[in-house]
Amino acid sequence: MRAVVQRVTYAKVTVEESVISEVGKGLLILLGIENADGNDDIDWLVRKIANLRIFNDAEGVMNRSLLDVGREALVVSQFTLHAATKKGNRPSYIKAAKPEIAIPLYENFVLSLENELGIKVGTGIFGADMKVELLNDGPVTIVMDTKNKE
Repeated sequence: MRAVVQRVTYAKVTVEESVISEVGKGLLILLGIENADGNDDIDWLVRKIANLRIFNDAEGVMNRSLLDVGREALVVSQFTLHAATKKGNRPSYIKAAKPEIAIPLYENFVLSLENELGIKVGTGIFGADMKVELLNDGPVTIVMDTKNKE
């Protein structure tokens, strides 16, 4: 499971010119799911994201987590995070999970994050042609992969 975590001032997802979900200050999480992912990956990644100290404290030091600051989160599925680009110029998505595997894991990830944070988490629409708009705050962008925990 791979995530791109961005601290944002705001983020929103639009499908066919309709806003599906939007958040204010908090995190935008782009989530890629691969065939080898499971509930252990969800548990690890949810805990890491919820406790990731990337929000400023009173001294302006990134020392506070999403749990500490009580901000919002938006999770958008993005299979292209598992693109393989070693051969040729056309990315291969062979490692990206098919919808029958990815959708339940995506839904479990969102539910687990909601439970961990104690808030409703915004989402996109799995498999839709989404437009994601954001204002990266900092900028702060962290890439996390459950297959590279060390």
